[in-house]
Amino acid sequence: MNIILLEHIEKVGAKHEVVKVKDGYGRNYLIPKGLAIVANKPNLARLDGLKKQAAKKEGAIIAASKELAAKLQGVTLKIAAKAGESGRLFGSVSSQHIVKALAAHGVDVDKRIVEMPEDVKELGTYKAIVKFHPEVHAEVAFEVVSEGAGEE
Repeated sequence: MNIILLEHIEKVGAKHEVVKVKDGYGRNYLIPKGLAIVANKPNLARLDGLKKQAAKKEGAIIAASKELAAKLQGVTLKIAAKAGESGRLFGSVSSQHIVKALAAHGVDVDKRIVEMPEDVKELGTYKAIVKFHPEVHAEVAFEVVSEGAGEE
């Protein structure tokens, strides 16, 4: 059975690709879940329109992501954490701390798109990467300060 994929499916094909799958897989799983449509003449004619529509949406998402990334350019976040005398933290700084600090700057992101450099367990300056989109990344500098010194 030939189908047009409406989403990227691992080990099957990319979005808007025409692929051949077993009849049962296409008819019982992909088509009812809205992941594919039958590759007949009317749907193949519609495929070009679907591609243009998806490209337009993707362009809007990339533009919005670049705008958010530009907001973070040159911003250094201050994260207050409890630390001992030697500068070692009680616990560690996680992506959740970065998300809260970004929200204070007016940028709401999900903690799953924040990539931490390594385990942050000491006071100092670090860089995290925020992946807004596969094509748009922003590097955010953050400084971990002792809880008494970080309050402004």
